[in-house]
Amino acid sequence: MTRRTRGIIVVIQNRWLMLSVLFVARTTTALQFQTVASTGPFLIDALAIEFTALGALIGLYMLPGVVIALPGGMLGQRFGARHVVFAGLALMALGSALMGVTSLFAGAMAGRVIAGTGAVLLNVMFTKMIADWFTGREIVTAMAILVTSWPFGLAIGLLAFGPLAAAQGWRAVMYLGAIAAFAALVLVAVLYRDPPDAPPDGPARLVLNLTRREWILVLISAAIWGFMNVGYIIIISFTPDLFVARGYSLPEASAIVSVIGWVLIPSIPVAGFLIERTGRPMLCMLGGFGVATVAAFALPFVTMPLIAFGFLVFAIGVPAGMIMALPAQSLRPESRATGMGIFFTCYYLMFAVLPGGAGLARDLSGSPAAPVVFAAAMLLLCVLALMLFHAAKRIPEQ
Repeated sequence: MTRRTRGIIVVIQNRWLMLSVLFVARTTTALQFQTVASTGPFLIDALAIEFTALGALIGLYMLPGVVIALPGGMLGQRFGARHVVFAGLALMALGSALMGVTSLFAGAMAGRVIAGTGAVLLNVMFTKMIADWFTGREIVTAMAILVTSWPFGLAIGLLAFGPLAAAQGWRAVMYLGAIAAFAALVLVAVLYRDPPDAPPDGPARLVLNLTRREWILVLISAAIWGFMNVGYIIIISFTPDLFVARGYSLPEASAIVSVIGWVLIPSIPVAGFLIERTGRPMLCMLGGFGVATVAAFALPFVTMPLIAFGFLVFAIGVPAGMIMALPAQSLRPESRATGMGIFFTCYYLMFAVLPGGAGLARDLSGSPAAPVVFAAAMLLLCVLALMLFHAAKRIPEQ
């Protein structure tokens, strides 16, 4: 074996190791996000809040993305992605620890914003870091694997945090979120390295150079991604409450709902691969959203909710991989960076605001079914927005 061949093998092994490190680190953002949803009943009592405030607290984790997402890439280019990730993980640990020690809703909000700021920095940087390692070399596969870290972390949180809160109190869950972020920081510091051909850090400029057609397509695709993720988060956050009302214990209900995360882990990359082979991505996405919408609307009212939930679990992941391709396919290479920044800014804004609507629906109706119906409405809006996107593609280039 020649020295050149050995060098190529080392690089290949390194990039998959780097992906593994970033996968684990990104999982902590999902774990931390789930800490509030899984301890909801305990937080309502401890902080003297209602479901509306709980929903707002869930979405608050994403609020910093409205400000941070667009310039986040500039920070990485100026200071280095690795250093920005260190800062993000430190903020996550600090914010989660603050939530563990506070007894006030204002303190919980502050901790949530601090932790969310760190999580946004991670999400923006991880996309760049994977691109640095995998451009031209299995980048689609690498991105699909990275995306699955989110449902993986949520599924672990659904299984573990409810029983932990019941046994040790809700503060233990917050402290665990802080410990996970700190452990991820150590992992990245010890194992992650930039690729040998990574561009040097330096000054960065941000120019909003999108055409009218690009603005429209990016905003619509961001709406689709936002509605889908809001619907998904509401389902995993409030459906355990629905199952408890149907006679299940909280640990049983959380375990049932966690199935959606385990199914999404293989289904997102597999569905994306199969949809690409069919050559009918729009039809497949509409079909997935349609089935998921009907199943979510039916879930609170059917006599056998597990069947409706099963249809929802398998359908909701079908469009996910292709949605992320929509803005990239609609943008010119020279406008792709700022276009994706706009995409994530809109996504985070929707994620920060809309979950509170599910909590408000729960408070006004007094029914655990209301948030699930609200989630179904989000999925229905995905169908409408996807049709609008298909129509907007006919707008001529300028």
